[in-house]
Amino acid sequence: MFRVLSLLIGYIFGCIQSAYITGKLVKGIDIRDHGSKNSGFTNANRVMGFKIGVWIFLADVGKAVLAFLVASWLFDGGGSFLSPYAANGVLPGVWAGLGVVLGHVFPIFMKFRGGKGIACTVGLILMLDWRAAVIIYLIAAILILIFRYISLASLVITLLTTISMVVLGYGVEAVAVTGALAVLAWYMHRENIQKLLTGTERKFSFRKSEVEKI
Repeated sequence: MFRVLSLLIGYIFGCIQSAYITGKLVKGIDIRDHGSKNSGFTNANRVMGFKIGVWIFLADVGKAVLAFLVASWLFDGGGSFLSPYAANGVLPGVWAGLGVVLGHVFPIFMKFRGGKGIACTVGLILMLDWRAAVIIYLIAAILILIFRYISLASLVITLLTTISMVVLGYGVEAVAVTGALAVLAWYMHRENIQKLLTGTERKFSFRKSEVEKI
């Protein structure tokens, strides 16, 4: 039962769409009507500028962290900054993390049109194992600095998360859930993958937002 409840807790947190809310309050726009029509960090950065994009990224990371903590507290779970002797290990947090990503990608209050869930996954990694998180973050940052493709870094992040769970000896269930997150992320990035293969993917930029240019 704690799995279902953790999933629901995560989903509720995930439905809080920081990009949509910020777009409405700060720019007076629906972020889903601009750029890639996506309510995540990459599109928010492109449409509303880097500073707002960073805020949205941190907010989306934060909701995964909060969901993990709430589920772990309620159902005796552990993680990076929690008791290693928790009865249910990282499972409450892992299921809450899955819920956050699902809520972010398919928010019920926005007709199931959300983001792609990468920032939420970044928050989940941190709560699962900070050592793995540091390594994955560094690899992602290097990829962005060299190639300037957020999508490429996102795909690598989700893949390395699952691999790290295997390497660090987590149970089959935790590995399976993070593996499901990776599959979902790759599916949501299917158009980006095609563009990467054809060399037409847009590169990350610190330039002014598209809204400011209009």
